[in-house]
Amino acid sequence: MPGLGTSFGRGGATTFQQDLQNSDCIVIMGSNMAECHPVGYQWVMEARERGARVIHIDPRYTRTSATATDYVRIRAGSDIAFLGGIVNYILENGREFRDYVVNYTNAPVIVDEGFQDTEELDGFFSGWQAEKGNYDNSTWQYAGMAVHGSAGQREMGANQGEAAGHGGHGASLQHGEPPEEDPTLEHPRCVFQLLRRHYARYTPEFVEQVCGVPREQFRMVAKALCDNSGRERTSAFCYAVGWTQHTVGVQYIRAAAIVQLLLGNIGRPGGGILALRGHASIQGSTDIPTLYNILPGYIPMPHAHAHQGLDDFVEMNSAASGFWGNMGAYTVSLLKAWWGAHATAENDFCFDYLPRITGDHSIYQTVLDMLEGKVKGMLVVGENPAVGSANSGLHRKAMAKLDWLVVRDLVEVETAAFWYDSPEVRRGELRSEEIGTEVFFLPASAHTEKDGSFTNTQRLLQWHHKAVDPDGDCRSELWFYYHLGRIIRQKLEGSEEERDRPVLELQWHYPTSGQHEEPSADAVLREINGTGPDGAALSAYLELKDDGSTACGCWIYCGCYADEVNQPARRKPASEQTWVAPEWGWAWPANRRIIYNRASADPDGKPWSERKRYVWWDEEEGKWTGEDVPDFQPDKRPDYVPPDDARAQDAIKGNHPFIMQADGRGWLFVPSGLVDGPLPTHYEPHESPFTNRLYGQRGNPARQIFERPGNHTQPTDGQPGSDRFPFVMTTYRLTEHHTAGGMSRFVPYLSELQPEMFCEVSPELARERSLVNGGWATIATERAAIEARVLVTDRMQPLRVHGRVVHQVGLPYHWGSRGLARGDSANDLFPIVLDPNVHIQEVKAATCDIRPGRSPRGAVS
Repeated sequence: MPGLGTSFGRGGATTFQQDLQNSDCIVIMGSNMAECHPVGYQWVMEARERGARVIHIDPRYTRTSATATDYVRIRAGSDIAFLGGIVNYILENGREFRDYVVNYTNAPVIVDEGFQDTEELDGFFSGWQAEKGNYDNSTWQYAGMAVHGSAGQREMGANQGEAAGHGGHGASLQHGEPPEEDPTLEHPRCVFQLLRRHYARYTPEFVEQVCGVPREQFRMVAKALCDNSGRERTSAFCYAVGWTQHTVGVQYIRAAAIVQLLLGNIGRPGGGILALRGHASIQGSTDIPTLYNILPGYIPMPHAHAHQGLDDFVEMNSAASGFWGNMGAYTVSLLKAWWGAHATAENDFCFDYLPRITGDHSIYQTVLDMLEGKVKGMLVVGENPAVGSANSGLHRKAMAKLDWLVVRDLVEVETAAFWYDSPEVRRGELRSEEIGTEVFFLPASAHTEKDGSFTNTQRLLQWHHKAVDPDGDCRSELWFYYHLGRIIRQKLEGSEEERDRPVLELQWHYPTSGQHEEPSADAVLREINGTGPDGAALSAYLELKDDGSTACGCWIYCGCYADEVNQPARRKPASEQTWVAPEWGWAWPANRRIIYNRASADPDGKPWSERKRYVWWDEEEGKWTGEDVPDFQPDKRPDYVPPDDARAQDAIKGNHPFIMQADGRGWLFVPSGLVDGPLPTHYEPHESPFTNRLYGQRGNPARQIFERPGNHTQPTDGQPGSDRFPFVMTTYRLTEHHTAGGMSRFVPYLSELQPEMFCEVSPELARERSLVNGGWATIATERAAIEARVLVTDRMQPLRVHGRVVHQVGLPYHWGSRGLARGDSANDLFPIVLDPNVHIQEVKAATCDIRPGRSPRGAVS
């Protein structure tokens, strides 16, 4: 999550759900938390019962809206305009928490004199390279020095526009030297003044014009946030994929980070930004990554053309100051965990065994390569791109170009059945007998049928124990990958080929049990935790070394098996511990529940207020103490000033709380680490009925566009044919179904609760298009036409944007052709167009048409 990673230093939620009860104001935006995260939502309700203001900002009125104190309707895709308006309100009214901002953020830092803002360049920052379609960020740097992303942003020159990581990191200063700054915040090139100028036009009137939010309602939200922030009060933001699934999704999160830093709400109880994950272990699947460009713990994947050896890699990706200065220890320990005794100092600890990347190997680029015949096979595990991905029809056609496809899932989902049961087969666009793809469906076991851990939305590892044995041929992922690796190693045994050594020399010995030789998940967790020279489990990542004496499968998880105890399996009742509940599961890093919590104390180490005390300096004990594990070196005094030769964490001052950042500060302005700009800027969605009210540049100039047959972009405002698609559409989840439906549409109870695909429209749109409640409608774009039952509801209302009325169409995206509850897939409608930082699709805002009646079925003549 680069939005959080570049702002604060780590790509994870800054707080935990239970802490929401301590909030004085909670803004839920980009999320329908009550329906999609109902268990965690209890803490929002607890806060409301204690008197907190709960504000829900969303295109649809939902159960979250109904239980909030305030609901604000907004146009899908306009959130940065709204959040930028809050920044403007804070700065114009002097509502920033000045002591926090001056000491804990980079507001005083002076930026290079060559930097030019979008306000000066009509929607572009300085450094735009039109011929390459990306930015050179050299003018975004601090004055007189270079700043680099510390986890993979320097290799292959991310300052040339290549997204090299997924943001679970801070950034580094070239020499660790202090930047030039003005603590009065008056210098015209200091970050604070850049912010003021950048957001000067984001007035309440601008917000009303762009978002469709009445200016007085907007002022209510901005005032509520400011009134509930400061020394005595704190406010929190909660978001989900309603923010991330945009071409500027990373910048949505950055905008919230700026608001929270200005108001002093990061690292403090009742504050923070809570990233609400889509399912139980999405956080875990980036920590122990299923992503092509990072290794466990957000270490970057080496690039084929950047690294000659381990020392080069470490030098290019570590920081002179901050905890990323220990990149060598994190990387070497990972290599030792994977290759054990084979990894020695003489062979660079087997660094050459790691795969190399050569460019964009993300899933959407891979699917487009499949269409070109460049990919021969694919393994799909616990995913259903035939329903869940943007332009899912194009995915189905791409899979028909493969030689082989392996699908592991609980049931035969649409991805496994595309070759005989799909809209393309029914229309005659694909013919089963002509598809050469050999499909292997391998049934998987559910979480109740295996041991293992989830890492949830608040970085919390929780252990689940097997309740029953899996049926028939169902097997766990751990079983599948372990035995696949074992069989491959057997087949390669005796090979003299150099290319086979990385596989043959892997540490691949895990205890197994039972009839099917199920590997021990507990043993894998212990390997991830890491061991020291004596073979005992390590207790903290501070114990990791770069000399090969420690092994650790993921440095941020080091400590999860401390004292030879499975820490995620702890279940101490709430009545037997503090409200922070440190003995329920284990949270990375170091079992901290609120990270950056040094910021809960003032620069002298004293709580900002007794009401919001959390972590503070104990002068008598000579250490940091409090309700949580301090996110700081425990004995570092508040007045500590590092000597000139200090490095890594020892180079961070005692009054700088953001220990993963090279300057120890939260970043309002991001000089490096993002490919589309140092500040969030309002751009229209890729497909929008409107022009950009601010600039001639309508959309994010760095967004990834793949214009090709089957993925055409629709005309937008002012272009010929734009009136064919006058409405805004957005997708969302339901409580009764889960993502692409594989875990819910096959369950009779859930299918009965939500049996059919439907669309939500306002009574006004229903009258305009002659739509009948309970009848059929066809929703159409350039990519596809789908049918859905019509739900006419006051939960959807038209908005007035740019002086004219706009209607929005709501589409749940769970349905497909398989299961008990069947229907068309909403994602068929959307184009493949992506956020350039993380390659995430834009499916929360696009344009469409809607007409009464069913869509054409059967073969196309």
